[in-house]
Amino acid sequence: MRLDVVTIFPEYLEPLNVSLVGKARARGQLNVHVHDLRDWTYDRHNTVDDTPYGGGPGMVMKTEPWGTRSTRSWRTATRAAPAGRP
Repeated sequence: MRLDVVTIFPEYLEPLNVSLVGKARARGQLNVHVHDLRDWTYDRHNTVDDTPYGGGPGMVMKTEPWGTRSTRSWRTATRAAPAGRP
């Protein structure tokens, strides 16, 4: 089974190399590919978020890195929906 994970913190997923998940990867039963979303940005600071339109607290994700990422290599994808169903 192949699992592609897109994140801005790829180092958080390094524990996937140990425990039962690590054993499954070593046997070839699970193939995990971790992708850094910052690799698909175009500014020199690799920015993936921005302030909300109209102001207010917090940050929101930019759409550009996701669009670039999805058009390059996703053939089929399962995405989580807010309702809990893909």
